[in-house]
Amino acid sequence: MSFWKRKRATASARHILVADRAECEALKAEIEAGADFAELARKHSTCPSASKGGDLGEFRERQMVKEFNDVVFSAELHTVHGPVKTQFGYHLIEITARNK
Repeated sequence: MSFWKRKRATASARHILVADRAECEALKAEIEAGADFAELARKHSTCPSASKGGDLGEFRERQMVKEFNDVVFSAELHTVHGPVKTQFGYHLIEITARNK
C-alpha cells in the first residue's frame, strides 16, 4: 500500500502557546494547582485557538510541527505536557484523544 493510501493516526489536543518558557511553566503550575486549562488558554495563549479554549480539534500525524507531533502521538492522554518548544514559542499540550 502506498504511503498516501495508508491511514495515518489522528489525535485531538488542546494547547496554550506563549512566547517564553517561564510563562509556560507558571501556567502549568496553575493548571496543576487546579486552574482551568481552557480559561487560561483564552486569557494567555497567542494562538487563534485561544478563543476555543486552546482546542485544536482533530488532526493527522505529521500535520503539526515535529516537536508538537512527537508529544501528541507518544505521550500520555489527559495529562498536561510541556513546556514544548517549537518555532512558534512554548506550548502546554493536553492530548484529549488519539487513534492509531
